[in-house]
Amino acid sequence: MTCVLVGASFIATACRNARAGEADTAQRTGTHDTTLTSAPNAPANAVALPPGNDNAQGSGEWTMPGRDFGGSRYSPLTDINVSNVKNLKVATTFSTSVLHGHEGQPLVIGSTMYVVTPFPNLLYSIDLTKPGGALNWVYAPNPDPRSVGIACCDIINRGAVYADGKIIYNTLDAQTVAVDAKSGKEVWRTRVGDISIGETMTGAPLVVKNAVIVGDAGAELGVRGYAEALDLGTGKPLWKAYNTGSDADALIGAEFKPFYAKDRGKDLGITTWPKDQWKLGGGTVWGWISYDPELNLLFYATANPGVWNPDLRPGDNKWSITLWARDPATGHAKWAYQFVAHDAWDYDEIMENIPVDMPVNGQMRKLLIHPGRDGFVYTFDRATGEILNANMYQPTNWAKGIDLKTGAPIEVPEKRTHEGVVTKDICPSSTGAKDQQPSAFSPRTGLLYVPAHNVCMDYEGVEANYIAGTPYLGASVKMFPGPGGYRGDLVAWDPVHGRATCDVKEDLPLWSGVLATAGDVVFYGTMDGWFKAIDARSCAPLWQFKTGSGIVGNPIAYRGPDGKEYVAVYSGIGGWMGAVAFPDISLDDPYTALGVAGAVPDLKKKSGMGGTLYVFSF
Repeated sequence: MTCVLVGASFIATACRNARAGEADTAQRTGTHDTTLTSAPNAPANAVALPPGNDNAQGSGEWTMPGRDFGGSRYSPLTDINVSNVKNLKVATTFSTSVLHGHEGQPLVIGSTMYVVTPFPNLLYSIDLTKPGGALNWVYAPNPDPRSVGIACCDIINRGAVYADGKIIYNTLDAQTVAVDAKSGKEVWRTRVGDISIGETMTGAPLVVKNAVIVGDAGAELGVRGYAEALDLGTGKPLWKAYNTGSDADALIGAEFKPFYAKDRGKDLGITTWPKDQWKLGGGTVWGWISYDPELNLLFYATANPGVWNPDLRPGDNKWSITLWARDPATGHAKWAYQFVAHDAWDYDEIMENIPVDMPVNGQMRKLLIHPGRDGFVYTFDRATGEILNANMYQPTNWAKGIDLKTGAPIEVPEKRTHEGVVTKDICPSSTGAKDQQPSAFSPRTGLLYVPAHNVCMDYEGVEANYIAGTPYLGASVKMFPGPGGYRGDLVAWDPVHGRATCDVKEDLPLWSGVLATAGDVVFYGTMDGWFKAIDARSCAPLWQFKTGSGIVGNPIAYRGPDGKEYVAVYSGIGGWMGAVAFPDISLDDPYTALGVAGAVPDLKKKSGMGGTLYVFSF
């Protein structure tokens, strides 16, 4: 068995063994309703985002990756609403001059828009006062081109954050840069990771007070995951919290109070691993970071353990696939929850964690919503880490549910994977019931809008040998569409009652983020290039427009200098699953691209590469 890099970009071709037979029809325990339903029991409006969540930004701006500290992706603008969204038209477009997956979102500060591209990570400043948007300047960080061949899963970038007059973002070669928002001059640059050992950076930073919070990527190359805080003014490191290793390395001390007994103990980041395997243990931080100003807690979750073959790393493998709550000033851990111990499916959990305040059993509770890759949406008490509910939102059969007393999943033993054994028909696949594409939450409806996948897989653990800076995978995976005749699903989810209220089935897996607005409109895109608007309460379709490439980016809403509301989104297929559309990716082998080729063999016919910003208005 061999693992190789495909082309110049990203994905290790899945390590293939010969097999006989196709997937059995296995019992699925998912209970998802495949029909549209109304939302008669949607929560009332006694719902709020945490105090201070919006920072000081104007209602028409978009200064953070998820618009606010919580990453709600909720815009308070109302000009575009359910009654008039049908009249939306293209206002302007902007070519980024870069192909590959455009997974992030622009920022809008005052009358300027900022766009970050995939590698080579150009930063554009666009003057919104000029017709069509004139270019103010472009900043080129010139990242090390070796990172193109090292990065897993395309050469994407998930965007920037604005603070203290600077645009701050990560480059693929594991640096963080701060650029003066007015002049385009570099203010500081800090090397965070080492690409020679496989560390890259694709996530968007978040700024909390004077700290820029970033994290590494590369769990498929045997790196050791961490989150790091940099000084906003200088870029100098403030603290670093590893996700494997000793309690001291993980910044676990006396104030660490995990809710569940399974997450308590000394030096679990070492003792739950075979000797020295924790040093190659993954658990990276390439997804979304959020913050609750009221509780002063930073939230993020970690990636899969290394390697994918679970038999090579017996033990719980902490702190992979773990949700952390930390003090943003010191990095010290307050609580943690490991979603899946000893992962056997690549159920990476770097997804968004959105803080909201909602009534539960008659009392306002401080909730944290996590739509999981493992097929469950979790609603936590964010002050303590207690799970209030956790229910399936897509066909899921590796576990029957989550035990709310212990916090552990109720696993289906025959779906646990092993070396030399092809475990068939596991749902969801390694791409999850959703991947990194972020959900949106509307305080008007009390609903979370989740861009979901319905893809299953066959999985076999295989031998793996570590060579620094090369794929360290240890699994052979083949994916295929899940049950029900659909592969994508926009789900409106009630986090208090733990159930879907309505949904929209899609042919292809949804790989775009979601925007919810105070006009009660929800926007999202599809991998074949449709940009859509639906009713936030009923999920009824309201409008759609066909862009030039597949949409894997995240829509935003903003108010322009002319006083009008605009909606913007990138069109540019790519990312892990979207890269199947690239001309140099062969479809002859269903194991290609870590197995996703088998899930979307038709994608190449439905979308081509692109790199364009679309802006819509009346």
